[in-house]
Amino acid sequence: MADPKGFLNHGREVARTRPVEERVKDWNEVYVPGSLLPIISKQASRCMDCGIPFCHNGCPLGNLIPEWNDYAYREDWSAASERLHATNNFPEFTGRLCPAPCESACVLGINQPPVTIKNVEVSIIDKAWDSGDVRPQIPERLSGKTVAVIGSGPAGLAAAQQLTRAGHTVAVYERADRIGGLLRYGIPEFKMEKRHINRRIEQMRAEGTKFRTGVEIGRDIDAAALRRRYDAVVVAAGATTARDLPVPGRDLKGIHQAMEYLPLSNKVQEGDYVTSPISAKGKHVVVIGGGDTGADCVGTAHRQGAASVTQLEIMPRPGEERNANQPWPTFPMLYKVTSAHEEGGERIYSASTTHFEGDEDGNVQWLHLTEVEFVEGRLTPKPGTERRIPAQLVTLAMGFTGTDQDNGLVEQFGLELDARGNIARDADFQTNVPGVFVAGDAGRGQSLIVWAIAEGRSAARGVDRFLNGASDLPAPIRPTDRALTV
Repeated sequence: MADPKGFLNHGREVARTRPVEERVKDWNEVYVPGSLLPIISKQASRCMDCGIPFCHNGCPLGNLIPEWNDYAYREDWSAASERLHATNNFPEFTGRLCPAPCESACVLGINQPPVTIKNVEVSIIDKAWDSGDVRPQIPERLSGKTVAVIGSGPAGLAAAQQLTRAGHTVAVYERADRIGGLLRYGIPEFKMEKRHINRRIEQMRAEGTKFRTGVEIGRDIDAAALRRRYDAVVVAAGATTARDLPVPGRDLKGIHQAMEYLPLSNKVQEGDYVTSPISAKGKHVVVIGGGDTGADCVGTAHRQGAASVTQLEIMPRPGEERNANQPWPTFPMLYKVTSAHEEGGERIYSASTTHFEGDEDGNVQWLHLTEVEFVEGRLTPKPGTERRIPAQLVTLAMGFTGTDQDNGLVEQFGLELDARGNIARDADFQTNVPGVFVAGDAGRGQSLIVWAIAEGRSAARGVDRFLNGASDLPAPIRPTDRALTV
């Protein structure tokens, strides 16, 4: 414990964001560059180095949080980076995108604002990149074994990097035109600039990982043929089947899934388009779904110049304090104001869409909704609360129901599914097909980026054991782990 009085002497401070009127005019990250380092040593000193660090339980990766907090306090950035990378391949991703269940489990959070663990994490890794502490880790010898990884999201990248460093020859197959999965095309630039992905890919290439873009396993290459070509396969294809909204008017023009809308704005930033083919400019936008993906749609619509933005959530508004049934150290459902919400718009809770109304050309113009309430444990419409709101662009951000089963991958491999519709796996993350493993949302269902990285690392250990009979790679989680954070 570097400073025994740190948590008494310093209050919680977080990264400062740029003024709203400035940041909505560009796509750069919302944070003030360089604003963290001047405060981060004091913030790290608030860590109490608890005898039982519940933050470890809150983090699926088992990050060594008290250790790198101590190094950050002492400004030993090289040692802090080493401890950070001991459990996390990509802390610059989690430090920007993870909802920080570790902070919800922080012991200080019992009666004070918790340690700013997420901000300390991102400060350490950004400093490490700037100082040259992040370097390729090239294996000393090659095993002669080959592994194919399907999908280049956080789970696939984590598995690929671990297996490459273990000496296996790894090829990552990605159906999109660029590497990164939802990190690349699902996360807006203002939340994470894509340069962070690009430099990790260059590191992985230097280590020996091969990348194949524009190749969809199941359509472009038969999955069974891929299995015969490689000694092992890791399926990290995500849970990309979006939940739909089967109400009258759903077929009107201007209603899109979030993952149809968001990738296009990212492609604009990549230089593929001058303007997005689906733009909110001058339109009344409605986002259906109150989660992080919905917030991403809100922030994107602001930057595209929407006339108005309204976000609908079918559940009641969460409280600002923990409920009795969500005690510390569990991850509570709290009212959250993201940077996108700071930028404007309206949020409507306890609202259910009944139908859409369009013009004579088939374009959506209005969304009809009703208020709902819990009656005998079920959400039920409240009579007399029906109304309509203007909606010229609607995005559906209601989550995902499972991995894509239309491209032939599941069928061609002959994979079994579990009761939730995800790809089934054993304790080593191996499917019913010997040598075929699954990691991330494809096996877990829609979840957090930190769970995806943890699953990728654990699946890599399973593959390494399958190929070599034993493995020195770490396995942070088991397939059945849910911990206190989900």
